[in-house]
Amino acid sequence: MRAQDFQGLKVYRAVPKDKQTRKDGTPRDPRKLGKVHFPVFTPDGLRMVGFMVTPPDVVGMIKQPDRFVAFDAFSVYEGVFVVADDKASYDKAAAKRLGIDLDACIIWCGMDVVTESGTRLGYCADADFNPKTGRVKSFFLTAGAAATTLLGNVEMPASYLRGYRDGAMIVADEAASLEVSGGMAAKAAEASVVIGDKVKKGARTLDEKGSAAVDKGSRALGRQLGKTRGMFTAFKDEFKKAAGPAPKKKNNR
Repeated sequence: MRAQDFQGLKVYRAVPKDKQTRKDGTPRDPRKLGKVHFPVFTPDGLRMVGFMVTPPDVVGMIKQPDRFVAFDAFSVYEGVFVVADDKASYDKAAAKRLGIDLDACIIWCGMDVVTESGTRLGYCADADFNPKTGRVKSFFLTAGAAATTLLGNVEMPASYLRGYRDGAMIVADEAASLEVSGGMAAKAAEASVVIGDKVKKGARTLDEKGSAAVDKGSRALGRQLGKTRGMFTAFKDEFKKAAGPAPKKKNNR
């Protein structure tokens, strides 16, 4: 299962079993908890333990800070994701139950990737994990949004992860030699169509011009939780700053 599949999904509080059915026999609707924001991993990157979930704005105006929700607290009810409405599902209580130090956990997705010898490989775009155990199988690295679309991602075994340093995911030097898979280029190759240097150059141009701001903002999201405690609401502001000012609207006369 891919972590990115959960990005932006609406999550609800589970309805207690004794209240799941109304008097007329129809199922009771669960209350909204928020939207999945970021996947959270153990410091060694070998296990996905939960998500940071963004609650709805109060009165549609006041933003609330993200909260940690343990992955094993998720289930499906009436076709939607719900979380057990119990203290042990959230934040410090959930971390204690899971036996993890939440401050030491890391949001690997969105973080710059650098090899042990200093070669930059882009950033971590996604992770593949076991939905039952949370065990991470691999991370997906990309040079940018346009490169992902045209050329695909690099799938890196989780065993290549060496740790966190200076705001970056440090990986084994062998990761630099992994081949790109997926993307439009791979599909074209299956049809025996050769993607020339001009197309690859075009992908780099798109990354530099068309999606540079988006990628820069995305890379700013990968963080160690302890270094940004109480600052999850600032992530959106960081993204906007990195992406640059929004274009001014023209006045209609």
